[in-house]
Amino acid sequence: MGEAYFYHLTRRPLEAALPQLLEASLARGWRVAVRGREAERLDWLDEKLWLGPEEKFLPHGRAGGPHDARQPVLLTTERAAPNGAACLMAVDGAEVAPEEVTALERVCILFDGNDEAAVQHARGQWAALTKAGCRAQYWSEESGRWEKKAER
Repeated sequence: MGEAYFYHLTRRPLEAALPQLLEASLARGWRVAVRGREAERLDWLDEKLWLGPEEKFLPHGRAGGPHDARQPVLLTTERAAPNGAACLMAVDGAEVAPEEVTALERVCILFDGNDEAAVQHARGQWAALTKAGCRAQYWSEESGRWEKKAER
């Protein structure tokens, strides 16, 4: 049974925090699905990942291509993860169902702490997932590094 990790971004934007979390997931041997709500935003994120430092290149692709099943990291707006993801990273308020948390190794929900609507949405997700019996952890980077602040 997996867990939901909530990452409250307050010091770095998504495009800076996400690569670190992807690297950690890939180091565990997990394939990852990054789920967003808007294709245009995932196109932007895809470009940011391609433009990252060469020594920290993250192999990834956008869903809908001929090699989706082979992608270590697949950016998608869909619930299905044809790459066999063990980890889901939900960004920009993408929905996560309780059965996904229990089926996967880990679900990460990244939200912008400088956007009150995003914070409220993440609180709602926390309440819904924990009410459904999912284990959850809340992580903050307020101090400059990730620290676990709550667990349920």
